[in-house]
Amino acid sequence: MIVGGEFSFNGGKEVINSKYKHLLDEIYEIISIVDANHHKTKESEEKTMPGRLLYSPESLNEAFKIEFYSRNWQSKRVRCEYPIAYYTKNYQPKEIKGVPFREMDFIKEGLGVEVQFGKYAFMVYNVCGKMTIFKNLGFIDTGLEVVPMKKLAGEMSSGVSYFEQFVWDLENRGVSNIDIPVLILGIDV
Repeated sequence: MIVGGEFSFNGGKEVINSKYKHLLDEIYEIISIVDANHHKTKESEEKTMPGRLLYSPESLNEAFKIEFYSRNWQSKRVRCEYPIAYYTKNYQPKEIKGVPFREMDFIKEGLGVEVQFGKYAFMVYNVCGKMTIFKNLGFIDTGLEVVPMKKLAGEMSSGVSYFEQFVWDLENRGVSNIDIPVLILGIDV
């Protein structure tokens, strides 16, 4: 795969180039090694493209995991301890099944990486929510988000968001005082 776009959010590119250039080079290498042709395995069941062979987000994510983990990147899962102090006195909560958590795809040396082939809301949450949380918890200080370019997203299931839309929204949203530096990479075949 190739990098087709770079967007520096809150100085992300500048921080990564000065502090994590060796990790950025590693990420570019990982992207170049993942061969998207091996992941065009999902047969569409959608009305607009029945039977069409599409890129599988799950398969692509697995390929990225293999490459990141082979270079000693670690995922980080944080258990969520939900506060009950804010419940009203008449509220009786149902038991939460399982252990609630937040997880970052890959972390190394203070750089957090998310690879996102999902809906738009997940991209925004990663950069504007999750990365700030993981910074506040002391796990990262800078982030990098890998997302598909519009052309690649067009060859995936409908609803997958893409680099161009994400950049437009971040530019028009602006930077908040709680945002961390993040570099967004748009990838394609």
